[in-house]
Amino acid sequence: MKLTLPSPAKLNLFLHIVGRKPNGYHELQTVFQLLDYFDTLTFQIHPLPEIICSQMVNIPLQQNLIYKAALCLQAHTGINQGAVISIQKRLPIGGGLGGGSSNAATTLLALNQLWGTALSINELAELGTTLGADVPAFVRGYSAWGEGIGEHLTAVALPEYWYLVITPPCHASTPHIFAQEELTRNTQRITMRDFLSGDTHNDLQPVACKLYPEIADAIHWLSQFSAAKMTGSGASVFASFPDEAAAQAILARLPPSYSGFVAKGVNRSPLHASLDKIPTVSV
Repeated sequence: MKLTLPSPAKLNLFLHIVGRKPNGYHELQTVFQLLDYFDTLTFQIHPLPEIICSQMVNIPLQQNLIYKAALCLQAHTGINQGAVISIQKRLPIGGGLGGGSSNAATTLLALNQLWGTALSINELAELGTTLGADVPAFVRGYSAWGEGIGEHLTAVALPEYWYLVITPPCHASTPHIFAQEELTRNTQRITMRDFLSGDTHNDLQPVACKLYPEIADAIHWLSQFSAAKMTGSGASVFASFPDEAAAQAILARLPPSYSGFVAKGVNRSPLHASLDKIPTVSV
């Protein structure tokens, strides 16, 4: 059996740090906007209980969230099967677009189907939390208001804008950014009404721009055409446009040192839309 599924990107339309837990984790408020732009993962059952990751990006296997997600599901369920997994990578690594977390979520959902482990979405989301704070958002598969460390999610219906996402030539380290003393950690909590009024920002952006001037340069360039900000901990930045043609016109002017793509914001994950086409999968 073989299953090929999308693993979509997300944007953080804002990201506020509203506190810090005793264990050191930061408490956040954010909105996850899913995009119709994705990596593609292919899964095949292996008769032996081993996980084979082929055509992977240059990440050590023990740090690869695809591999870790497969092992996590295997250990949790006691399944005595393995898998062969490959990926067509489109999302930039270290861009703040959730690529690794999305890959992990797709792996949990795909192998839950192929192995017949029959875990619920709630159970898979709980497993996902052990892999990364953003994983539950991709497991649940809808654009969402997020709180806690990002795992407390409420579905939101967002305008389906077109976005231009660009990535400067640098790799932003999330732990390094969060470790900076000057990082704001006491932003006042807001409501959905505040978000809709536009009274938001990304608390990580000033620190990231200081550490990585390439991010500041990318925001400056994109801001010529539409209000631009960083997603997650960077390095990717984004701006919204009224239609695809407008976004594509700016993409055509992108300096050669940047990579970029145009994508539509969606309220339901392309992953879950694909799973809906498989009769035996219930999400």
